[in-house]
Amino acid sequence: MRTNVVLSDELVAEAFKYSRTIATKKELIETALHEYVNNRKQKNLQKLKGKIEFRDDYDYKSMRETQ
Repeated sequence: MRTNVVLSDELVAEAFKYSRTIATKKELIETALHEYVNNRKQKNLQKLKGKIEFRDDYDYKSMRETQ
């Protein structure tokens, strides 16, 4: 998707300092979007903590052995 945005020059420069492998603004923005989405997914999973009940006979270790 082609989009025109106005970015803070200072923020872009700071982001480039933290990323040694990213060379373009496009790549920087795509990386930032991926990290944002992954971060939100993790937060959604954290909200589930304590809300899921497992069966008493559930054995996650035996499931690892079959894979």
